[in-house]
Amino acid sequence: MMVRVAIVGATGYAGGELARLLLRHPQASLVAAVARSHQGEALRDVQPHLHGAPDSLRIGADVGDAEVVFTALPAGAAAKQVTAWLAEGRRLIDIGSDFRLKDPAAYPRWYGYEHPAPALLAEAVYGLTEFARPALAKARIVANPGCYPTASLMALAPALRAGLVETDLIVDAKSGVSGAGHTVDEAYLFGTIDGSVRPYGAPTHRHTPEIAQEAAVLAGAPARLTFTPHLIPMTRGLVATCYATLRPGATAAQIADAYAATYAGEPFVRVLPTFPATKQVLGSNWCLVHAVVDEANRRLIAVAALDNLVKGAAGSAIQNLNVMCGLPETAGLDGLPLWP
Repeated sequence: MMVRVAIVGATGYAGGELARLLLRHPQASLVAAVARSHQGEALRDVQPHLHGAPDSLRIGADVGDAEVVFTALPAGAAAKQVTAWLAEGRRLIDIGSDFRLKDPAAYPRWYGYEHPAPALLAEAVYGLTEFARPALAKARIVANPGCYPTASLMALAPALRAGLVETDLIVDAKSGVSGAGHTVDEAYLFGTIDGSVRPYGAPTHRHTPEIAQEAAVLAGAPARLTFTPHLIPMTRGLVATCYATLRPGATAAQIADAYAATYAGEPFVRVLPTFPATKQVLGSNWCLVHAVVDEANRRLIAVAALDNLVKGAAGSAIQNLNVMCGLPETAGLDGLPLWP
């Protein structure tokens, strides 16, 4: 079984990662690469690392006969096109932010626009694969999680689901500059970022409501969140350090059991006995998790590390594709991290 797929937004970092992985996918055929720029140019010339892409795969304006459309577009752009794609019988995996938040009123506040297709928000499946498999199988629209939310939720999910922590959460996260995409700005110039780390976005970063929304789903109770992201001087990689107060009676042994049970058998999640490093997941779909209890302060410290362009974007999108289409979940994603 071959699934025909298209990438809309094929010239960005996330689109390039999608193409890199899909071109090696044994059961997916990349039939169209769509972008507003570079029309008519070969994808392998626009994305200079895609040496194995056929010369015939050229940047165009149409998704062709794709059954599944991946969108890696600026906020609001995918939602303007999805109705037509659904009417044509296609399915959508949006790597952008257009279907992550369930409340239409949240989009003007956090993203600065009125949602173009608010009636579809309730239908969209939030695609944190490890916790969404039953819904993914029949989904027409999948909202791929953001990179920071993926790491934060993977770090906190076992404790939240088990009811071992309160839902007043703090997340301190750090990401490489590829998370900003092809942004041309002084803040991302080599001379600005080299040898420097800076926080940004708090308390209004767009991933804040997404993390809080899904933490509440996992916990079955409203969640409060303080989220501070940081830009660090490397190209790719993300680590989230998360803090939550233990509930009365919760123990370190219960925490350890919850993490072991939640992620037992997961193909792309490994619970480590020590703190993970971003280098350990470079270029892969792996997410490494470590949880420790600060007994003196009755607080959980949970950490997750991932590659922001793979498990934090393109890799998880393909993992969702595999579940949606009944393919082996690891198809196209079994490459090991690069080291050193």
